[in-house]
Amino acid sequence: MGILPLIDQKGVAGRESRHTPEMDMTPSVDRARPRRNPGTRRRYSGTRRNTLAAAAFLAPTLGLIVLLRIVPTGGAVRDSMRQGLPGSLAEPDFVGLEVFTELFQSARFWQSVQQTLIFNVIVNPLQIILALALAVLLTRGLPGTGLWRTLIFLPAAVPLAGSTIVWGIALRPDGPVNGVLALFGVPRQPWFTSPDQVILALIILASWIGIGYWMMFLIAGLNDVPQVYFEAARMDGAGPVRTFFSVTLPMLRRPILFVLVADTVANFVLFAPVQILTSGGPERQSNFLMYDIFHRSFELSDPYTASAQLVILLLLMIAIVVVQFRLLGSTEGEE
Repeated sequence: MGILPLIDQKGVAGRESRHTPEMDMTPSVDRARPRRNPGTRRRYSGTRRNTLAAAAFLAPTLGLIVLLRIVPTGGAVRDSMRQGLPGSLAEPDFVGLEVFTELFQSARFWQSVQQTLIFNVIVNPLQIILALALAVLLTRGLPGTGLWRTLIFLPAAVPLAGSTIVWGIALRPDGPVNGVLALFGVPRQPWFTSPDQVILALIILASWIGIGYWMMFLIAGLNDVPQVYFEAARMDGAGPVRTFFSVTLPMLRRPILFVLVADTVANFVLFAPVQILTSGGPERQSNFLMYDIFHRSFELSDPYTASAQLVILLLLMIAIVVVQFRLLGSTEGEE
């Protein structure tokens, strides 16, 4: 009985003697080792899957943008600095900015730029103002709102060539529009055959198509405006005009900016009505820059000058869009 306590004490003493400082440090090392939180791991995996899914959905669109937009633009910039005989097996010569110099000395080129700017300065504000007025009117709960929206948007659903042909017939000297004007004693108008009225006729045609289309974007923007702002304006005694300028316009700044930029680009590249109805005439008063590019490239077989005009048109559109963003975007940033 006296030996067992001695053995137990010896065993304990032996175990204590075999205990080293490294053994004390081992648990602390394990505690110091970082362990990844399972929740963090799941969130990282989910974010990665979402990123890959978004990339998979965007890849076809980005590929088409590169293939149909960026690559042709790069080709146009390259061809604008070359000159040669179309169809020749010889490599065209690199001439630098010589083609641009010749264009800037051409009266026909500057006339095209002037007519393009005149058309856009008139048609863009006209379309946006009318589209905004219709959008505000058709979000006031008037009877038959759905029917009126459909009727106003319907021209945008018709192909541009079809609308062009219809308006070409309607605005003929012996067409129905002049027939209606004759009922009020107004003489027949030449419209597309008059150098003084051809731009007006094209503005009517483009607005017929564009107003309903842009109206739908503005209606969507109006529907996103919280009604509490309009209720607050009514409680403050603001009338319809004050509510429009103090609530509606500020809350619609982003949709209006989008519509303004998209409308500008669409009207700068307007081509089908000019090609079908006027061919740039009469007296080259409808020879917009986009049609002149087509004329030089496919009818005069001068793709290099046409490429230089295309680059100028692109730079002109970019400059105007930048100004539009500065005018509307800067005000939004200040708020």
